[in-house]
Amino acid sequence: MPAKKGEAERDGAGGVAAVERALTIAATLAEAGEPLTLAALAKRTGYYKSTLLRLLVSLDRFGYSVRLRDGRYTLGGTAFRMGVAYERSQPLRNHIEPVLTDLVAQGTESPSFHVWHDAKQRLCLFRRDSAHATLDRIAPGDLLPLHRGAAGRLLLAFAGEKGESYEAIRHDLLAISHGERDPVCAGLSCPVFGPNDVAVGALSMSGPRERFTEDNVRRMTGLLFQAAIGITEALGGNAQGLRGKLAAHETARQPQRLKRA
Repeated sequence: MPAKKGEAERDGAGGVAAVERALTIAATLAEAGEPLTLAALAKRTGYYKSTLLRLLVSLDRFGYSVRLRDGRYTLGGTAFRMGVAYERSQPLRNHIEPVLTDLVAQGTESPSFHVWHDAKQRLCLFRRDSAHATLDRIAPGDLLPLHRGAAGRLLLAFAGEKGESYEAIRHDLLAISHGERDPVCAGLSCPVFGPNDVAVGALSMSGPRERFTEDNVRRMTGLLFQAAIGITEALGGNAQGLRGKLAAHETARQPQRLKRA
């Protein structure tokens, strides 16, 4: 029996096809947010039901999936244990979460921290909701597009993506978006660096687009740079570039302050 298109494409990508199919099933169950029927799994993965049933036996044996009494499939206990282990292995939490809390206390939009997930998606590792009544809908664990939104484009820029817009992000150490990922939302993001000048993630603020006024963006940009400097230095990275951008930003704000005075 010939393979479906989805199966054939994955087979030709290198690696071990059966392992990749099993991981695709586990990822599909994780992203679904609810148990799935075999038919729904087949539709989402592009795999034959016979292929799914063989792989689900192995996934179930090792606790990555479980078949419920009504016949639907969902993630098993091993997925939970791996999630807990992942949480424990992330020293970033101790450095980043207090900073996100401080930003909210200063009245910013909702801050979050994003890392590269794959060629098309980024992962939101940490998030704090702002004190505002209306919020954008992002939560820790969400997978979001790389090519849309400030955090995604910033990660692409520091992964070496070519193009004038990405060159500008690398130069400014800042990405701003208005309605790219969601037409009613906006965001801004700057890099956090670790040792050897490696960008370990994107520190961001996001919220309803109408609150990203010119004055608010100026104010939040300064706070964002300050936060990124603190995290970068805590991680052993070089914050000199961020400090330079913060100084330039503060200098540019002076005429605005004098004008108001």
